[in-house]
Amino acid sequence: MRYLLLHPPMWRPDSVAPALATSQVEARAVPQPRDLAVEDRPTVFLLDAESRSAFPLDVLRSFVDAGGAIVALGRNGETDVPDALPTEFLSGFLTHPASPRGLLVAIRAGFREAAARAETARARGEAAQRSREIGELTRIGVALGTERDLKTLLDLILTQSRRITQSDAGSLYLVEHSAEGTKRLRFRLAQTYSKPEAPFVEFTIPVDRTSLAGYCAVTGDPLVIDDAYFLPPDVEYTINRSFDERYGYRTKSMLVIPMRDHKNEIIGVLQLINRKRNLEAILTTPSDVEEQVVPYSKRTVELVTALAGQAAVAIENSRLYEDIEKLFEGFVLAAVHAIEQRDPTTYGHSGRVAGMTVSLAEIVDRSGDAPYRTIRFSREQLKEIRYAALLHDFGKVGVREQVLVKAKKLYPSDLGLVRHRHAFIRRTAEREFWRKRAEFLEGNGKKGYDGFVKELEDVHQQELQALDRFLEIVLRANEPTILPDGSFEELKTWSTRTYLGLDGVTEPFLSPDEMRYLTIRKGSLDAAERHEIESHVTHTYQFLQRIPWTSELQQIPLIAYAHHEKLDGRGYPRRITGEAIPIQTRMMTISDIYDALTAQDRPYKRAVSRDRAIDIMTDEVQDGQLDRDLFTLFIEGKVFQRPVAETAGS
Repeated sequence: MRYLLLHPPMWRPDSVAPALATSQVEARAVPQPRDLAVEDRPTVFLLDAESRSAFPLDVLRSFVDAGGAIVALGRNGETDVPDALPTEFLSGFLTHPASPRGLLVAIRAGFREAAARAETARARGEAAQRSREIGELTRIGVALGTERDLKTLLDLILTQSRRITQSDAGSLYLVEHSAEGTKRLRFRLAQTYSKPEAPFVEFTIPVDRTSLAGYCAVTGDPLVIDDAYFLPPDVEYTINRSFDERYGYRTKSMLVIPMRDHKNEIIGVLQLINRKRNLEAILTTPSDVEEQVVPYSKRTVELVTALAGQAAVAIENSRLYEDIEKLFEGFVLAAVHAIEQRDPTTYGHSGRVAGMTVSLAEIVDRSGDAPYRTIRFSREQLKEIRYAALLHDFGKVGVREQVLVKAKKLYPSDLGLVRHRHAFIRRTAEREFWRKRAEFLEGNGKKGYDGFVKELEDVHQQELQALDRFLEIVLRANEPTILPDGSFEELKTWSTRTYLGLDGVTEPFLSPDEMRYLTIRKGSLDAAERHEIESHVTHTYQFLQRIPWTSELQQIPLIAYAHHEKLDGRGYPRRITGEAIPIQTRMMTISDIYDALTAQDRPYKRAVSRDRAIDIMTDEVQDGQLDRDLFTLFIEGKVFQRPVAETAGS
């Protein structure tokens, strides 16, 4: 071990203590206080009486705190340490005059104390470094554990691995399993600090011993390479220099680590390149590489191995979460498909409503205007809105199918009865026409027959026209309307007329039930049927309540529950008002109404134009039924023009 003896310029240690003048001790003068510093070896500062005033106490304190030792020489007459020199600063104090042997003993004792302090400082520094590393790994582990997006997670893993090892570049491979049972490594991510312009292209390589990553994946052993261009001649793997040749890079030190999951299976390989003395250094020239790049130490291998284990578990968790999301996504889309199978007339409605509602939510999220400038929707909240919109009509599975798909006011079987009745009455009129002609001939012969027949034909034609008018009125009244319409006076007149049935009993042209349906002023449903259809909202809520939603999606039942409520309380089923209706639902209601008005696939109504739909909805805004500000954003953002297929089915 070598030692360093520091002293004031006017003192010469070899003249006082010749034994110090050996190859083990270097004596160096300290002309200025700023030059007083501890190097990486035991250091003693010999402070004579004449130099005390030149070296302030704070300088001496810093020197001792750094691991140095101080031996002080007293003035004539000083028998003890003076008050101006705190005893805790000193390793020794010699009275004047000091013998060479006494000085030598004191300096050697100072060296021993400095060595002990240096060892203590080194141990403390190492402990502090370990503590920082553990804290860093914990912090990284927390970050990895909270990130669910796989792409972001992989980027975080590689970035943090490069940072804690001061690596200039790195890449990440993930193991893929084919349907045939073979495995390949997919090159998923690369980062190169010194070459940020280099493009990234995914590819796969075999899991075998020919490549660094493949060898690591096969053996499960880390590779620590000091210079990738000078590999041992007996190794099975080689380095691919194509990147270096293409972009003028120089790969030197490398660390290749397998990533093992909780089942100890290798799911990927982490590859770090060119550990640098300074993380911010840019490796532009070969001299930069020679100056900056150092081998990966045993400690960096331990750190990256620990990080790789955390990363593997995080990747597996992310994949599991992704699989669960896909599973749930499949369930939701299957549920929507089931709804649309029962009600094919509304095929695509749920997806379109979901797409428009999410688009409107994104506009609200970016809006800087009152009253929604403070509203923000996270990725999870947008997903919650989408699922609620996709499932908002699921309760239709609890509605009778004949009511669900009722296209006209009369059910097809009921309209068939009216048509048969019309045909029966018409044939009865024709039979009466021929019967009267026959009776006239039988009673009067040919006399006056022509005039009688002409008059009878006129009456008969009028009767047939009236009967055809009856059917025309029924068919017209049977068509549903979007808005309340029709007085039905002529229809009511026909309902009072009767005919003689086959059994000789007088029956009305239209039964009371038929009149009830035909006089529906809006839509195709009477009050009872409408109540049954409206019950789908409650069925939806009860169904969605049974699903154990995660905390991010737990509002889905409530959002879907209120999609037919109106701000003025005229909605259903709870007739809630204003702020009691969630903003997510208010957005969905606007999208739902717009799609219902403009959809081309509703047999019970004609689709209206976009402008007509906006006019109808504007009237509802004026009536206080729809949210004015959200409707304004819906129109100004042209939400109805945005492609929604990806949002609805993704």
